[in-house]
Amino acid sequence: MLPEWVVETLRKRGIELSMIGDIVYKLQKPYNADLKMEDCMESVKIVLGKREVQYVLCTGIALDELAEKKLLPQPLQSIMDCDESLYGVDETLALGITNVYGMIGLTSFGYLDKVKPGIIGELNNRKNGIHVFLDDLVAGLAAAASARIAHNDPKAKVYGE
Repeated sequence: MLPEWVVETLRKRGIELSMIGDIVYKLQKPYNADLKMEDCMESVKIVLGKREVQYVLCTGIALDELAEKKLLPQPLQSIMDCDESLYGVDETLALGITNVYGMIGLTSFGYLDKVKPGIIGELNNRKNGIHVFLDDLVAGLAAAASARIAHNDPKAKVYGE
């Protein structure tokens, strides 16, 4: 069961699960002709159901919110205010989500972090609020949900069988 606080916390930050599901669908559809949006939404919910994923989201979102309220110590506050490009802690935290489903999650995350499709790009470009962590966390979540689908594809070739 997906804790309601996870969904509500994302919603308060302008993110609906369907936005993440859409990214997952676009990542996996070229490799899975039978893929349905419902499969992607289920995968997002399963990944979000993992407590370690919930904790990573909670931590990153809290840091973004504290930065918005100017409650972080210096120099961290200044780093967050300008989303310093060499500050890689946001990506590092998001890797805690991508690693749940292995290397394919990592490569998908790298792609999403570079291209920034959908809500990921919107979060990265929003002028209202600080989303230093959240854009990467959403990318990590989409990457993990996509990797989960890839791992569970019954039509995928299994070598050695």
